[in-house]
Amino acid sequence: MQRVIDSIGEQLQLADGQVRRLFHGRGGLYDGFEWLVVDYLPPVAVIRVYAAEAPQPLDRLIASLMAQPQVGGVVLQMRGRGREAHSEVMAGEVSDTLVVEEAGLRYQVRPLQNQNAGLFLDMRPGRAWVREHAAGARVLNLFAYTCAFSVAAIAGGARSVVNLDMSSGALSVGRCNHRLNDHPSDAVSYLALDLLRSWSRVRRQGPYDLVIIDPPSFQPGSFVAEKDYRKVLRRLEQLTLPGSRILACHNDPGHSEAFLKEIMADEAPQFGFLQRLPLADDFPERDPEQGLKALLYLRSES
Repeated sequence: MQRVIDSIGEQLQLADGQVRRLFHGRGGLYDGFEWLVVDYLPPVAVIRVYAAEAPQPLDRLIASLMAQPQVGGVVLQMRGRGREAHSEVMAGEVSDTLVVEEAGLRYQVRPLQNQNAGLFLDMRPGRAWVREHAAGARVLNLFAYTCAFSVAAIAGGARSVVNLDMSSGALSVGRCNHRLNDHPSDAVSYLALDLLRSWSRVRRQGPYDLVIIDPPSFQPGSFVAEKDYRKVLRRLEQLTLPGSRILACHNDPGHSEAFLKEIMADEAPQFGFLQRLPLADDFPERDPEQGLKALLYLRSES
């Protein structure tokens, strides 16, 4: 456990008060700790255990986190396969809602939420790319969740962003995120719709210069990548113009980069592959194919 604690101390210094993954055991670089993840949502550290029970006692880890001046509370979340996620405060004080920063932008998160706190930390390179390349663009943000990509796009000078997600609650947080950053409300719209049944509504507000596709890896009843990702890609030609860009993301460790490239080639052959965005430095992977896949494509001029 000492090497875990030492690594967390180093990552806390790198965090410099912003959100960060402090320990990424699921990346496979720490043998025996593949079950453990620690996230930092200042000033709260969230320990996530991907097992029915923690294989090792966590008392020492919790005490070491609370000894850090940057940490004011510790949450434990059990995420074992086949069970409901459960979160509880283990030490210190933890507010239900926090406002955190990433690259100078502010986001609302909920550290006690039993699944995702409201901001996917591994997508930091994707948000950075969007912010850098969104100037003047009409952006479509599919599976928008709490609209973090939208915040990055508007911060980067996007002309407009359309956010679509089935969850009206998540989109409400997205509105809050834009307000936290003093963004103009008339540049951003929100559609609480089932994408696969709402293509006409989405197409009506296009065409788009940048389409972001970041669906859940596997969500029975709403999205299953093997069949539903293809349905989205088939519509890209109708939603874009020559020169438009696509950021296609997938975070299922069971699928390699080749999976996404293959279905893009099958369903959207007019889009050429540009590059894969690098993994965030706080999400190191022994096998990069197990990590987030974020691929950039460009629609050909012909």
